[in-house]
Amino acid sequence: MTGSPRPIRSPQRRRAGWLWVGAVVAAAVAMGLAGLLWWRSPGIDLSQWRRGAPPHQWATWERQEARWRKERARRTPEHSYVPLQEIDVNLPLAVLVSEDSNFFGHGAVDLAAVSEALREQRSGGRLRGASTISQQLAKTLFLSGERTLIRKLKEARLAAALERELSKRRILELYLNVVEFAPGVYGCEAASRHYYGVSARDVTVEQAAGLAAAIPSPGKDNPATATGRWRIRSAVIQTRMVHAERLRALLQRLPSAGD
Repeated sequence: MTGSPRPIRSPQRRRAGWLWVGAVVAAAVAMGLAGLLWWRSPGIDLSQWRRGAPPHQWATWERQEARWRKERARRTPEHSYVPLQEIDVNLPLAVLVSEDSNFFGHGAVDLAAVSEALREQRSGGRLRGASTISQQLAKTLFLSGERTLIRKLKEARLAAALERELSKRRILELYLNVVEFAPGVYGCEAASRHYYGVSARDVTVEQAAGLAAAIPSPGKDNPATATGRWRIRSAVIQTRMVHAERLRALLQRLPSAGD
């Protein structure tokens, strides 16, 4: 017994099918190109951030001033810019071992750290942040503090732009000069003087670790509050610093801004 013969598709139907496939492919290509254009065009001129002090106030600074105005608090942010070569090497070392120990080895996003954080979360742990120094700098300079997927995508896009336009050395220098160490206290120079009464060029290992330990929650856990969480972080950072000789040597070999 023979089966029913397969229907023969007319040339018109075959042509319509190919047109439909072509339209889908064209739409996918267009979406891909639009996504690439969005990724490569952050809409911010980064040329003014290439050297020297920040050219203007940044996002976290502006948010803090807005909070103080709302509270009718007569306060002004503390900040003093210092070049990287005028910061004791223990400070960038403490910050890197705490926040992004492979900063010089990955791009704008550390995919290995993100993967590890997701594995820990699937195993029942708390989902921890895996943002690189470049991502943190992008958020500090240009973005809101909201926790949304759109904001994270913008953060990654801006971090990629920072890595295209600026050197790793410059990104680290900017981060150390704008990151918040207490409400309204920005940069390691202001923080060193605020908490310890010394310049960033004169901090000890313990003081550098104490400052780095304040970065995750500067309003609650810092050298002034000396909470248990801050003390534990500080001790862990000091231990990591002891075993980060290769990173210390790399920091000491970084060229100056003019090189």
